[in-house]
Amino acid sequence: MQRRQSQQGFDFGRAIRKFFLSGFVVFAFIAYVIHERLTNPDASLTSAPLTPVAAANQGSSPLATAPLPANSSQFSTTPLTSTTSPLASSQLPTDTPQNIPSPTTESRGLYKDGTYKGPEVDAYYGLVQVQATIQGGKLSSVQFLEYPSDRRTSVEINNIAVPYLQQEAMQAQSSSVDIISGATLTSEAFIMSLQNALNTAKN
Repeated sequence: MQRRQSQQGFDFGRAIRKFFLSGFVVFAFIAYVIHERLTNPDASLTSAPLTPVAAANQGSSPLATAPLPANSSQFSTTPLTSTTSPLASSQLPTDTPQNIPSPTTESRGLYKDGTYKGPEVDAYYGLVQVQATIQGGKLSSVQFLEYPSDRRTSVEINNIAVPYLQQEAMQAQSSSVDIISGATLTSEAFIMSLQNALNTAKN
């Protein structure tokens, strides 16, 4: 009876040792796996293939295995092209003497330079005569050589009309001026005499 009890205690102790030994082995394996993952987390990525761009450049440049930006593919396959335009040597227009218009009398101005007298025009109370001076192809001055001045009324009217008509003709560069109310005859005679002088300057 005592022998059977001792044998049962021996078997129980043996079972406990096996259990602890098995647990230790399992614990050691788990610890090993955790250790490997912590010390070498990128181990599974070491065998990944190179990208097409890196594989093509490997062995030809020290930058072949360098990391590329995400959008590098749009630049990697772009061929270099010549920047020379097909029009650079043959089709570009050039300014030759044939393309430059030659200066003409009209491009220099409306009239020929000089001093031109208009005819005497009857303004009923006297004669009106105008002299036009052309410089640089433009009307530079207008002078009254004659205008009604025998009567006091004519003098008062023409003292106002004459400067106005001269100014208007200079601004218009022609005889196209407005008729002055109260000096209608003088205005009409002025237009006729100046127009004749400018016609001579155009010939």
